[in-house]
Amino acid sequence: MAGALTVDIVGPDRILWSGTAERVIAPSVEGEIGLLANHEPILSLLRSGTVRVRGESGDWSEFPIKSGFVSFDHNIVNIVAEPADTHED
Repeated sequence: MAGALTVDIVGPDRILWSGTAERVIAPSVEGEIGLLANHEPILSLLRSGTVRVRGESGDWSEFPIKSGFVSFDHNIVNIVAEPADTHED
């Protein structure tokens, strides 16, 4: 593994995921972005889609979102997002 990322994904009322990960993939408004250790700093708006996190164990976690933003610097990923409603009427 290239290195570890410290990741926090938060919604308006709760922490969706927090921990150490190998990579994060997020749906930015300019296209899907993948973040690995030592990526250059970034700040980007997120569009509707799925944030995916690959933990150090290799397991993937997925979080459907409506919108949000991602910031990355010094191997720290912060995502603030509005979770998508996963219940269809």
